[in-house]
Amino acid sequence: MTAGGGASGAFITLEGGDGSGKSTQAAMLQAWLEGEGRTVMRTREPGGTPLGIEIRRLVQHTEGHVAPRAEALLYAADRAHHVATLVRPALERGEVVVQDRYLDSSVAYQGAGRELDGAQIRDLSLWATDGLLPTLTILLDIDPAVGRERMARRADAPYDRLEETGLEFAERVRAAYLRLAEAEPARFAVVDASGTPDEVHASVVSHVRAILDAQR
Repeated sequence: MTAGGGASGAFITLEGGDGSGKSTQAAMLQAWLEGEGRTVMRTREPGGTPLGIEIRRLVQHTEGHVAPRAEALLYAADRAHHVATLVRPALERGEVVVQDRYLDSSVAYQGAGRELDGAQIRDLSLWATDGLLPTLTILLDIDPAVGRERMARRADAPYDRLEETGLEFAERVRAAYLRLAEAEPARFAVVDASGTPDEVHASVVSHVRAILDAQR
């Protein structure tokens, strides 16, 4: 399994439950990195490519049941295309890729949340991406109840099928994320996401700076 990044590229992913602030922190991190003189490609899964946008619509914003294995395979298909067409080329150019969700989301959501085999889900994603792992994964950790309250306050939020799964589902997802972080401490950095955006950003930057300094 290969780690993300070439000589100067870096693959940074942001993970966490709904309402943890991934999109906000990804935007703030991009601005900070560009201020440091780095070329940044910010993307997300699913939805980082035209194919991904369609898959995102199918699995997140379509009412009705989607079989858990079908859901996992759709995410893996998006991931394979996304890495091949966007992520690897950017890393090869020496850019920093800042991505909202990656394979750990599948392990947490389709594995623990949907109660599939997490190891099988991870193996599927690694096969789909030819073994690409992030340089650094920021886990924005927040109490699921608080995260759902944040999501409920978003007037512009589209229908999301995952929001119908309930608090127990969200708690299983959070526990799975924390187990992943404990199992791979060299790749994961767990950040308390309950603070203000600026407070969370400061913590995120401290971890990212350490990774970039180590590459020099």
